[in-house]
Amino acid sequence: MEPVLIYRNELLPLSETFIRQQATALTRFNPVFVGLLKCEKGLPLPETPVVLSQNRSFASRLRGLVYKASGYAPGFYARAKRVGAKLLHAHFAMDGANALPLAESLQVPMIVTLHGNDVTASDYRHWFAVRGQIYRATRKKMWRNAPLFLCDSDFLRRKAIEIGFPEEKLRVHYIGIDLAYFQRLEVPSARNSVLFVARLVEKKGCSFLIRAMQEVQNRFLDAQLVVIGDGPERPSLESQAGAAGIKCEFRGAQPSSVIRQALGSARVFCVPSITAKSGDSEGLGIVFAEAQAMGVPVVSFAHGGIPEVVCHGSTGLLAPERDHRMLAQHILRFLADEDFWRDCSRRARVWISKQFDLRKQTSQLETLYEKVIAEGRPAVA
Repeated sequence: MEPVLIYRNELLPLSETFIRQQATALTRFNPVFVGLLKCEKGLPLPETPVVLSQNRSFASRLRGLVYKASGYAPGFYARAKRVGAKLLHAHFAMDGANALPLAESLQVPMIVTLHGNDVTASDYRHWFAVRGQIYRATRKKMWRNAPLFLCDSDFLRRKAIEIGFPEEKLRVHYIGIDLAYFQRLEVPSARNSVLFVARLVEKKGCSFLIRAMQEVQNRFLDAQLVVIGDGPERPSLESQAGAAGIKCEFRGAQPSSVIRQALGSARVFCVPSITAKSGDSEGLGIVFAEAQAMGVPVVSFAHGGIPEVVCHGSTGLLAPERDHRMLAQHILRFLADEDFWRDCSRRARVWISKQFDLRKQTSQLETLYEKVIAEGRPAVA
């Protein structure tokens, strides 16, 4: 199989299983991960990646700064060139900007997938504009030289157009999930279990779910909230849950196998994402697809790209953003109405199998790879 370089500045954060999953699902190309350095406690990769630096020493950090500022990294380029790839696929806009000198050195085209905060958050949206002429020039070069930008949702595509990405180069491409892995488990569902799986940051809206659970538990005394994930808001969320007196279990960050088991026994999946103060919004949320594939109806807010993966009234229920009372009513309906829950569970599995099958979506991606390579438009300085 022909090699393709999969670029991420740091390889590869635990929360980015969707990138590894997409890469390892390739059947016509052999993925080789490349980046600036490996995460200290990151995801295992299928083979040794090509990295600029092997550690986080002062010399390595300096090497990274030199590369970002000037594109000078002859040893890095030589190691990447030995792979023999004809295409570089970068994930996230900032990473695409940083990968551009590598693509130029290798004289291969580069495509970039946009995932969310790299388009919606103000600190990223203005990243190029506030960091000086070098980054402004990098932005223009990336927009000019990358032949294709893939967007996780149509919502992200619209946001990318708003901030200046070339509209003619933007294409919506859903990553998809492994339907053989995320399928209904033969385990009994916890009758009134509500599951949250996400990083504990403002955008994920866990505080709204805790408020909603107060109303839910007033009606269903045995209802329980299970929170899987970690992040800067965990202490305040634990305090909020304790002060509200709700039954809530914080399990911290967990591997995919544990998350799958938790999804298999959940009654409702709920991550009520919101627009953060920075503007950061939910691009799509692949975990919504994973939950539905396992027959777990979703409750959330009608926010960002979520309505593209959750069908309101058919596979889940979406409340107006930040309306925790309506969020509670939607959760209560799934706890109280067995027929509605069963119908949504069945339709959810059918919907996800049609729209988010990893094999089908990855085959489409590989066709895009072949088209970009055939057009022969390498990145140029």
